[in-house]
Amino acid sequence: MLAAALVLAGCASLSSDGGTADVQALVAGNPLMAGAAAQRTPDEASRQRVGELLAQPLDAEAAVRIALLNSPRVQDAFATLQLSDADRVQAASLPNPVFAFSRLTQGSEREIDRLLSFNVVGLITLPWQARWAGQRHESAKLQAAQSVLVLAADTRRAWVRAVAAQQSVAYLRDAKDAAEAGAELAHRMAQVGNWSALQRTREQLLLADAGAQLARAEQAAVASREQLTRLLGLSGERTAYTLPDRLPALPKAAPELGDVQALALRDRLDVRSAQAQNTAVAGSLGLTHATSVINAMDIGIARNSKFDNGADRSRSTQRGFELDLPIPIFDWGQARNGRAEALYLQSAARVRDVGVLAASEAREAWQGWNTAYAIARRYRDEVLPLRKKVNEEMVLRYNGMLASVWELLGETRASMLAVNSGIEAQRDFWLADTDLQLVLTGSSPGGMTALQTAAANETPAAGGH
Repeated sequence: MLAAALVLAGCASLSSDGGTADVQALVAGNPLMAGAAAQRTPDEASRQRVGELLAQPLDAEAAVRIALLNSPRVQDAFATLQLSDADRVQAASLPNPVFAFSRLTQGSEREIDRLLSFNVVGLITLPWQARWAGQRHESAKLQAAQSVLVLAADTRRAWVRAVAAQQSVAYLRDAKDAAEAGAELAHRMAQVGNWSALQRTREQLLLADAGAQLARAEQAAVASREQLTRLLGLSGERTAYTLPDRLPALPKAAPELGDVQALALRDRLDVRSAQAQNTAVAGSLGLTHATSVINAMDIGIARNSKFDNGADRSRSTQRGFELDLPIPIFDWGQARNGRAEALYLQSAARVRDVGVLAASEAREAWQGWNTAYAIARRYRDEVLPLRKKVNEEMVLRYNGMLASVWELLGETRASMLAVNSGIEAQRDFWLADTDLQLVLTGSSPGGMTALQTAAANETPAAGGH
């Protein structure tokens, strides 16, 4: 047992990179990552790379790369993983011996007591403690990988919203310009007596409504851009980056994913993390049962020297050992066993819950992706071409003096609003695409929060042994 403990203690050392390489391996090849790697701590090279990416119009892949290099959320995730690595090493370290020293005097007599003691239970249970901590560290790696993927997904969604909002502002400004032209013409027509007050008021109402829509769109564009800026971890002059004029084109066809439920249950990191946590809790349960009655025992080597400084100047020495063992009279470990069993049942229930959540979210996200794709394609292939055709026919009728300027302006406003609806449909598709990728391979925000809360609640169990 001592040899095994010494081997474990010799192998326990902090990872040189804090587990960063293992996290990179877990997320490598994920479509959300855009081929980028998360940066544990920003350095001069990463700051220079961020500057190079910001010098060009920022596409979705570049935004993800900047977030993974610069965002405080990545640094927080790796710092949390480093804490778990430190706990793992601490759990695999041999317990320190305790040295006690006392000096007592009575008259001419002086007594010196020395005791060197060891925690025997801590030494015996060291292999189990080390294995339990190692299992928890594997779960911490999966949670750090989840954090990285969630950040990548959040950045993609923020980028999509920011570009779509900027694009909508441009079209709504054109719609407001058309409304202003109509209101000005109505004002002149009313002045010469060719229009009634009702007709003039209607045009003014259209202008006021277009102005309100534009103001809301401009505020939404500012808010979405600031959300993206926060995720990128930018400040100062670097916030003046440039976004593309429009969203990417739709894919030509829907991907063939097969059974999305099976994919989610196989690949999702929160499912694997829940299973790893359940394994760790099961190991903790066995250790609690083994030490439920006797959870502490110290053995020590004692040497007591007694000096008489009187006339005979005598000296005597006592040698022996000392054993400290709790007597299980009042506490037989029922509470510790009950708590450990409850933690295990709770962990097993969470595994089932995360599995149900993953399968359900996969079905929902896949259906949402198909619906958003169908709507966006309908706008691209049917609504917008038809609206463009109607607008061209209206121009021809106006040039042939078969339609009034009011009909032409009204058709122009309707076309711009249709284009804006098409932008929203395209935005919703790319948001659904990001959600689908995250649901199939990473996590859901609610599921990840539950697992992190569970890990925090289970941590004191080790101290109860």
